[in-house]
Amino acid sequence: MSTDFTLHAKGREDTGKGASRRLRRLAGEIPAIVYGGKKDPAKITLIHKDVMKALENEAFYSHIIAMDIDGKSEDVIIKDVQRHPAKLLVLHMDFLRVSKNTKLQTRVPLHFINEEACIGVKQSGGLISHSMTELEIMCLPKDLPEYLEVDMAEVDLGQTLHISDIKLPKGVESVALNQGADHDLPIAAVNKSKAKDEDLDEAAPAPDADADAADSDEGASEE
Repeated sequence: MSTDFTLHAKGREDTGKGASRRLRRLAGEIPAIVYGGKKDPAKITLIHKDVMKALENEAFYSHIIAMDIDGKSEDVIIKDVQRHPAKLLVLHMDFLRVSKNTKLQTRVPLHFINEEACIGVKQSGGLISHSMTELEIMCLPKDLPEYLEVDMAEVDLGQTLHISDIKLPKGVESVALNQGADHDLPIAAVNKSKAKDEDLDEAAPAPDADADAADSDEGASEE
């Protein structure tokens, strides 16, 4: 995968909650850290508005990013984004250095396609439920996919797809499946619609009150 994103950063020396608050409030910057590889962790600051713009693109989360730190560039991927619980603010970010010759471990989003054409939905009135929205993978940086497709077209009512049903690109491995078959977790299923069950219940014939009354009278006569 080519590097399509660039972030410009500055090294920082001040640490602690007070310093971080000053960065965000006075300079419009956010604290971050870059770690991994054979180098020491580097504490940096990023321009908040640049980060927010990049985060609007889903691909940013799973792409190699060219991190320019005081004029020196290195390739990184996002490992963590800490956001404010109530405001549209990023509080802190973690980045992992990557090497073109070393496999990296990260998460990529799952894109579910052909859901409207799904057999279990069109023919049986089922509903699709997702158990996962992303998958943890391992691969070389050049093989890092932007996302993984999950085709729902042939999934029938009552059927469940698992991690092993995902067609992984060449050079890409599932971290879960590498741990054994017991880790082949479900990712999506087509379940029976609750509304459909209710419709069937409503369509079922109600007990015949007259017949019940007649049976009761007959029983009384026999006594």
